[in-house]
Amino acid sequence: MTVSFEEYAALARQLSEQRRAGEQHAATAAARRRDLHAAVDYLQQRLTAQGHRLDQLGRAIGIDQPPPGPPSSAGSAPFTPSPPSSAGSAPSTPPGTGDGGDAGAAGAPGRAGAGAYPELLAGEARLALPTAVSPAGAGVPAQRAAAVDPTVELELARRMADEADRHGQQAELLAQRPALLPTWSPLARAVAVYAGCAAAAGVLVLALVLASGVGLVDGFTLGAWICAGLPAVAFFGGYLVLGRWGRPAMVAGTPPRYLPLGFLICFLVVPMAYCAYLLLVRGLR
Repeated sequence: MTVSFEEYAALARQLSEQRRAGEQHAATAAARRRDLHAAVDYLQQRLTAQGHRLDQLGRAIGIDQPPPGPPSSAGSAPFTPSPPSSAGSAPSTPPGTGDGGDAGAAGAPGRAGAGAYPELLAGEARLALPTAVSPAGAGVPAQRAAAVDPTVELELARRMADEADRHGQQAELLAQRPALLPTWSPLARAVAVYAGCAAAAGVLVLALVLASGVGLVDGFTLGAWICAGLPAVAFFGGYLVLGRWGRPAMVAGTPPRYLPLGFLICFLVVPMAYCAYLLLVRGLR
């Protein structure tokens, strides 16, 4: 059978086209692999940065990394298969015969104590391969999971990383708010704290006045507490409250505590409470 020159040329063109298609497919596959590797490296760097940020947030709010727990009882029991019997200890009777001993792998089915496999211990039974139950009820090995598309998995991982970034930003915003009056401004919070401490000191002023009326406290002690003692206690109490509950978990530097304003509020409210008490007593008389 003779082949013409035109048939040789057509065959050569077909082979050349197939080679070019194969080279193009290989170049496309190599470019796809490079893109996948670049995406994986980017996600790895992003997840590492998220891990470091979460560690910083945990340390800021006082949560340390949990220590590794003790190994579970299931993992601590190693799988030790039964040692094979030596040649010298092989039974002299043929399998399936004798006085009812263990017949091994070739034992007759249906006999008590005989089977194709030795009886597994409790720890070894958990290491058995998973099986899928067929409609007929027979145990068959589980089928291998279908191959997944790396591009789809990377897209899902990227979306999860975006969601983690969003929750991380919300956590940072919450960590930048103090536990005491979180929606208030620092100035309003300081005024409220100092005024509250001064009001508590004003209640103590009334108690000292009543004690002075019955002779438990003399006039000098009452004046010293009203003019200096209780205002100083209220001022330092407000200072400590702002430092303990008015400080955000994550803040650069020390938040303002408005010391002159607190000093003015405390040393004005306490004497004013005493003056208001005197005016009230005189008005009732």
